[in-house]
Amino acid sequence: MASYVASEALAQQQSADTANVPQGRWADKYRGATVEDLDPPPALSVSPKDSISSALLAAYERDYTHLTVISSTRSLIGYLSIPHLKKLLQDGTVKESETVSSAMQRFNRKRGIYRVITMETPLEELEEFFESEIGGNGEKREKQGFAVVTDASRKFVLGVATKADLEEFVKRRPT
Repeated sequence: MASYVASEALAQQQSADTANVPQGRWADKYRGATVEDLDPPPALSVSPKDSISSALLAAYERDYTHLTVISSTRSLIGYLSIPHLKKLLQDGTVKESETVSSAMQRFNRKRGIYRVITMETPLEELEEFFESEIGGNGEKREKQGFAVVTDASRKFVLGVATKADLEEFVKRRPT
């Protein structure tokens, strides 16, 4: 009986010690989960020639905050951030009748190095991608709010994962 009580006390102490560990400890936070565990919705892609109004309508219908932009050869050339687009429309910088190309953010392929995010990418790496202010070449960049999820060979866009998706995953994950 005494050994049971001692082992129970030890287990309670270890549990209390774990509760005091900051949430920044990624291994404890995600416990081996990958991007696939976020269950990102399929990507919605638009053409740079599509109208802004049709892109907005498609985003609203699916409640998406980011749309990928693909060329006629189906290669990924950029993205359209709906919150940023709303600001551009409000400021009068673009009009709904204009094409997506006038409001999209193009990927800079000349930099050469960028982080590939796949369904198998651990969530620790995804969080690091969102939080890092250093780009692939060591240049300073803004923190990212979303990531384009592709296959390992980068031929297919599978989805878009957002920082909000990651935060929601942590909230609903049992401790």
